[in-house]
Amino acid sequence: MGYFVLFICGFVLMEVGLGQNQKTEIKLGVVLDLQTSFSKICLTSINMSLSDFYEKHADYTTRLTIHVRDSMEDVVQASAAALDLIKNEKVSAIIGPRSSMQAKFMIRLANISQVPTITFSATCPSLTSINSPYFVRGTVDDSSQVRAIAAIVKSFGWRSVVAIYVDNEFGKGIMPYLSDALQEVQAFVVNRCLIPQEANDDQILKELYKLMTMQTRVFVVHMPPTLSFRFFQKAREIGMMEEGYVWLLTDGVMNLMKSNERGSSLENMQGVLGVRSHIPKSKDLEDFRLRWKKKFEKKNSLKEDDVELNIFALRAYDSITALAMSVEKTSITSLWYDNPISSANNKTDLGTLGVSRYGPSLLKALSNVRFKGLAGEFELINRQLELSAFEVINIIGNEERIIGFWKLSNGLVNAKSKNTTSFLGERFGPVIWPGKSRAVPKGWEIPTNGKMLRVGVPVKKGFLNFVDAKTDPINNAMTPTGYCIDVFEAVLKKLPYSVIPKYFAFLSPDGNYDEMTYDAVVGDVTIIANRSLFVDFTLPYTESGVSMMVPLKDNKNKNTWVFLKPWSLDLWVTTACFFVFIGFIVWILEHRVNTDFRGPPQHQIGTSFWFAFSTMNFAHREKVVSNLARFVVLVWCFVVLVLIQSYTANLTSFLTVQQFQPEVTNWKDLIKNNKYIGYQRGTFVRELLKSQGFHEYQLIPFGSAEECNELFSKGTITASFDEVAYLKLILSENCSRYAMVEPSFKTAGFGFVFPKNSPLTDDVSRAILNVTQGEEMQHIENKWFKLQSNCPDLNTTLSSNHLSLSSFSGLFLIAGIASFLALLIFVANFLYEHKHTLFDDSENSFRRKLKFLFRIFDEKDTKSHMFKENAVHNVSSPITQGSSNPSTHQTTPLARSPSQNREFEPRRVPSIPNGELFTLESQQVEDEESTIHVKVNDRKKLQKCINLATLVPALFFWG
Repeated sequence: MGYFVLFICGFVLMEVGLGQNQKTEIKLGVVLDLQTSFSKICLTSINMSLSDFYEKHADYTTRLTIHVRDSMEDVVQASAAALDLIKNEKVSAIIGPRSSMQAKFMIRLANISQVPTITFSATCPSLTSINSPYFVRGTVDDSSQVRAIAAIVKSFGWRSVVAIYVDNEFGKGIMPYLSDALQEVQAFVVNRCLIPQEANDDQILKELYKLMTMQTRVFVVHMPPTLSFRFFQKAREIGMMEEGYVWLLTDGVMNLMKSNERGSSLENMQGVLGVRSHIPKSKDLEDFRLRWKKKFEKKNSLKEDDVELNIFALRAYDSITALAMSVEKTSITSLWYDNPISSANNKTDLGTLGVSRYGPSLLKALSNVRFKGLAGEFELINRQLELSAFEVINIIGNEERIIGFWKLSNGLVNAKSKNTTSFLGERFGPVIWPGKSRAVPKGWEIPTNGKMLRVGVPVKKGFLNFVDAKTDPINNAMTPTGYCIDVFEAVLKKLPYSVIPKYFAFLSPDGNYDEMTYDAVVGDVTIIANRSLFVDFTLPYTESGVSMMVPLKDNKNKNTWVFLKPWSLDLWVTTACFFVFIGFIVWILEHRVNTDFRGPPQHQIGTSFWFAFSTMNFAHREKVVSNLARFVVLVWCFVVLVLIQSYTANLTSFLTVQQFQPEVTNWKDLIKNNKYIGYQRGTFVRELLKSQGFHEYQLIPFGSAEECNELFSKGTITASFDEVAYLKLILSENCSRYAMVEPSFKTAGFGFVFPKNSPLTDDVSRAILNVTQGEEMQHIENKWFKLQSNCPDLNTTLSSNHLSLSSFSGLFLIAGIASFLALLIFVANFLYEHKHTLFDDSENSFRRKLKFLFRIFDEKDTKSHMFKENAVHNVSSPITQGSSNPSTHQTTPLARSPSQNREFEPRRVPSIPNGELFTLESQQVEDEESTIHVKVNDRKKLQKCINLATLVPALFFWG
């Protein structure tokens, strides 16, 4: 019994020990094109990765075992191989395939079976759009390099690029990203050239000849290395690897430059630039490279010089390492497939495909793996690697020279100094371009092997001063003339390189230049928004705007009332009213103290009006003795001075310009009165006028300046609308008949036309600035638009220029305020002096008291220094004292004027206490007033005085 127990215990211990040494096998499928050197290189790396990993991690309980299938360079065969691995081998993951086209269907297959598919060489960005959670890209997709390419284009100042790519999923996938990246640096893909995967030499040559006819000389090439070498061989044969050409290669070409199946020869690619994924150097990488060469040479018949370890082989090595680390972290309890639910309607292999329970947990573990591999840091972000640096390569001889780097953090950097720079900098080192040139290509050339620039010239029937498409009858050559042609040829001379134009006449229906098939169009082409959608315009070289031209009035014998025109009606009326107002104010202020403003009513009225209006020419003779009146007259004389000077200047202007006055100055009146207007046939002006409110029946077209003159002469049209350049041409020949008036509708003027994204556009625009800012432009204008010697200044504003009340409202306001203040002070003083009259204790009504105040106002102010001498003389007069001197008694009254004698006649005034009449001499009134003492202790009486002080000026004013 005891032996039996010992036997059982020993057996159990032995089983436990064996269980500890047992490893769990995880099946890994590999799908590659086994007959290609690329797959042989990568398969060698895969095997070495497995052996290296488990040699270092012998204690791991899991082991990856690979099951290889040949995709035979076929998309369908790759999918069949993956289906076989999933259905028959029950693999937990698949690595491969080689190309993006093969991966497209395999991704969907992996999504159905939940088997993670890891690719290390399918770089097409469009694979991400499938959005399968079981697709893992263990490499960098092609979209990551487009910013590096755009940075190179920007660094050299190129604006246009031609994209050349293989016509399949691999080639097309990068194009949207490349276009967007170039647009961010103000460059554009102006054309695309597709090369079939299996293109023969004739097809390649056909596409290359098309490229030679284009202006752009910057080409971005994205295709497999096998095709690219044949492509560059043919390009070299036809002379497209000479000076002036620029070739930029993507990393799809550069990464496999020395690993292609047919052997690499860089002889046909001298001077090209390219980008390549940057692999940091390390001791492990160099050690692996040596071991890989030995093993590859041992297993394959290819010579060592024929192949070289590429970046995809390193990606394959790191991908296997990541998978081995992931399966160790994944529980093996789910290492099985769910059997599919059988369906009578679906008996295909896909219908009977199982679903892996191990896939989701393996994918989660793989997403969390991070380590430093041979190709750099391995970390999956959104299930794919991200690369932050590219090398910029210049092929010189058999050498791939690294001339710089592009980094995600700081863009292009110098390969030596590591500083951000442009390749144009001397310290960067020279770049060898095609043709062994060291001069930076400008990125474009005159197309078709340097032939002349094909310039289209529109054929027109009128306004030939701008462009006249003439043909030489002898040699049938186009020799256009005109203002636009002279400007264009002057601009070409300002370019830093030689451009020889060859002119071609073309008929453009209704002046529509939106579609063009030439390298440039020169003529009277206006820059407008809808045309800029199809072509590029240079900067304008003429004045901009659409204006109105109208006939001039015949103002002879029509100048009778011209003297009234400088001022508007409201200004005339206001000025006249102020003359009357100032005269009235001066009369009030001077009536009691100045004998010139006394006398019979008609005399006082005449004097006031005479005094006010005589200030117009400062001819007033009456003395002004009151300080308040002097203040008012001083302010008013300043106002009159400004008014007279302004009137004189404006009248002079009217008498000078009136003979050139236009018949119409407001274009809205033409719409209101349904007048007919002219416009140049075939231009955008017609639609512009309709948008402003003109009706179709109002618009009359003309084709030349002569037709426009005829329409005006017959009275068919009232005005003509056209661009300023055309109107100036008409005015240069008929300046005494027409005038150009405001307003002006905004346009951009004339410009030269080039195809969309043409490299010539910027250079010609800069040259236009040099021409227009120099004297040469004036010479050209004088040659084609010389004004007549008797022409008025066309820039003179001929619209209404009446001076209105608003121009002088400030002056009138100052005069009015000054007059009112003087009146207010005078009335306040007057009421204060006679306050006893208002606030006595009598029972007289306020009306009778006010009437008495008016009578006092009409009397002389004997306190004034003007009357003191007379007042003293009157006291000693025989009339008042009964003097015995007869001569004095007789001559004194006769020596005075009637008005003066009237001042000393007895007056009967109502008595304040009891209303009785009494007789009182002026001097006696003064003495009586000086002896009266009125006690004003009541605040209410004082308030009445203040209220009356403000009431009486109003009564005077409105009276």
